[in-house]
Formats: sequence, C-alpha cells, structure tokens
Amino acid sequence: MSESGYRNFRPDELEFQYNPRVSVPEYPQLAEVRSAKSRTVRDSAKSWLNIAYGTSPREALDIYAGEKAGGPALVYIHGGYWRSGSKEDNANFVPAFTQRGATVALVEYDLCPQVTVSDIVGETRSAVAWVYRNIAGYGGNPGKIYLAGSSAGGHLTAMALANDWEKQTLPRDIIKGALAMSGVYDLDMVMRISVQEEVRLTPELVRENNPFLHPPLARCPILVAVGGAEPKGWQQMSEDYFNYCKARGLSVEYLVVPGANHYTVPEGLANEKNPLAKAMLKQMGLSSERQP
Repeated sequence: MSESGYRNFRPDELEFQYNPRVSVPEYPQLAEVRSAKSRTVRDSAKSWLNIAYGTSPREALDIYAGEKAGGPALVYIHGGYWRSGSKEDNANFVPAFTQRGATVALVEYDLCPQVTVSDIVGETRSAVAWVYRNIAGYGGNPGKIYLAGSSAGGHLTAMALANDWEKQTLPRDIIKGALAMSGVYDLDMVMRISVQEEVRLTPELVRENNPFLHPPLARCPILVAVGGAEPKGWQQMSEDYFNYCKARGLSVEYLVVPGANHYTVPEGLANEKNPLAKAMLKQMGLSSERQP
C-alpha cells in the first residue's frame, strides 16, 4: 500500500527514510549496549531457554518466569528486517515485566533469505499458538496473552493479529492486546531499498503479508508506537497503520515516543517511567510498581 506520500521521496531518499541502518549510523553501538544488557538478564533471570515450538533449530522460545504465577504472558517478537536479530539480544526489557508478575516469551524465527517472509509469519503464528497451549506450565495465564514486536517484529505482530486462529482450533480472541513498535507495514516499499537483496520479496509475497491488505481480526486493544526521532517516512508508515486500524473500528492508540530513534524505541519497555512501558503495563493490567 502506498499512502500519504511514501512515493513523494526521491529514489535516493528512500534508504534514509526506510533503512534504519542508514538513518541511525550509530546502530552498531546501540545494538551492542542492548546485547550486553540482554546477556545480563539471560544469565541471571529465572528462565527456560531454547524451548522448541517447531522443527527448525531457530523455531525456539526463551521463557522468563514472572515473580507471581498466573499473571499475563507477553510474547515478544524481535526486529531486524526479517534478515537479522535474535532473541538473545532482546531480553533487556524482561525484568520490567517479570517483576510485575508477567511471564515473558521471546520468539526466535528463521531469517531471510534462507526462508521467505511468509515462512516467518507462519513461524511466529505457530509460536503464539504454542504459548497458548503450553504457557501454563511456565507460570503464565493462557487466557491473558499479549504481543509486542519492533520493526519486522511490529509487522509480525500485525500479521498475528490478522490471523484466523479458529482455523487452528484456537479461540478467536487468543490475543488480548498488542504493541506494534516502528513496524514495517508497507512491503511494497521494501522492494525499492537495499534490504530487498536479502529479503527477496515478490509481488505475491507482498500481497500475502501486507498488513494493509490483512486487517486485524482480533478485537483487542492495539498500541501503535513509533520514535519521535525516526524519519518522516517511517513515522508516516506507522501513522497510516494506526489510521487503517482505527477506520475499521478497532480499539487502537498511537504513541510517538519522544526523542527515540528506530533502535531506541524498544528500550522504553525497560523503564516503567517511559510512556511506552506505562502504556503496555496498563494494557496488560499490570501495576507500575513491582510485585511484593
């Protein structure tokens, strides 16, 4: 879908607008800081690591225990434009939620070009289904599953919201709420930038996986967030998805995280005082205070 001026940018502007590695040149340093914090969490928190939800080695979950059994379950899908990233490097925010009673499941998935975006959409939907069927054994409440994802993870969150879960003999309302951060919603655009060399989208894959062609079937609250320091094109893409959901009568909010760029938007989840964390904790019915 090409709304609200995506194509107003010259070809030489598209990389800056839609490739965060160009607009945020310091991303390697930011990624290393997040990775270091995530390693600390992974080494110290009560967890079950590399739990298989599928047959591929990368179809695995890291599950972190909430400090109180029976709390909601947050399923987090990392970004990386479907061709990079890992669950191991995105655990930094986990304590902010486990300390308030939530169980957190970080999703790993296969990467392009070894697989297609359609394959990844299928894998992450399978991960959500696995969580519903099994999370009670890890202290989470299958009746309170929430999703969150950043960048490609935002897209995968949107596609999970668009899934017909009843076809998998699961409740239609399996997802109780979702946060899509700085999502890649316009797949037509991806075919015009250098990321396409690895992602290898085709017109058919775009049609199959374009959130603007597959609206959410879930009637749960949705929070669409984007960084205030992100390029105009990327902000517009998030605003368009928000408006798309709103026009369909969904309960959707739009949040611009002040001063955040593409790589620092998810960092807001680690700080209960950040508007992003506040909004997600509220959506999940969790207090901003830690569990006693």
